[in-house]
Amino acid sequence: MAAGAVAPTMAQNILTADQFFKDVSAQYATIKDYQAQVAVLAGKQTMSGTVMYKAPSLMRMDFTEPASQVIVYDGQSLVIYVPEFRAILSQQTGVANPAGAATSQGLRMLGRSYSVTFETGPDPVPLPGAETESVVRLVLSRLSVAEGFRNIILSIDPARLLIRRMEGITLAGDQINYDFTKIVLDQDIPATKFIYDSPASANMYNNFLFSSDN
Repeated sequence: MAAGAVAPTMAQNILTADQFFKDVSAQYATIKDYQAQVAVLAGKQTMSGTVMYKAPSLMRMDFTEPASQVIVYDGQSLVIYVPEFRAILSQQTGVANPAGAATSQGLRMLGRSYSVTFETGPDPVPLPGAETESVVRLVLSRLSVAEGFRNIILSIDPARLLIRRMEGITLAGDQINYDFTKIVLDQDIPATKFIYDSPASANMYNNFLFSSDN
């Protein structure tokens, strides 16, 4: 076979970062719901608990550390219960889903707003801090100054095409990590699981980030 005929075939087999990201997005588009353990590192603060997601936009995070803290997102509003202050923070529209990269909608948004490259290449590498696990690491770099993160690194389980870790660098240079473990898919989680009845004694603070009229 002529060398010129081999080159196009080899080129077709090369996995690009964009294609791998699209494969991950396609996988999440098939997910009806999931539940996982989540550990969050924000600066020096650590949090842990359980996250539930139901397509297309319901998400709930129930924390054991800090105990009883809850975050609920329904695609239109974000509600955070902070037990330390007996406070409920509510925000209407315009707010990104916490850990929202790990959803079909979140990945579509990232694909529009960030460029995607491999950190070192398409081959799996040890996950930092959990070297017995192998992941493919994607680096997402913002295309617009309007984005909330300068860079995001997604560590992907290459067998299941699921996000194992998300690392984000904010505009202020702070790092926020989400680690997802014990991910269980498609258990028909009822929508009622995402309804949060806040404590009657808690103080409500509406639109704590910005006015919904803006």
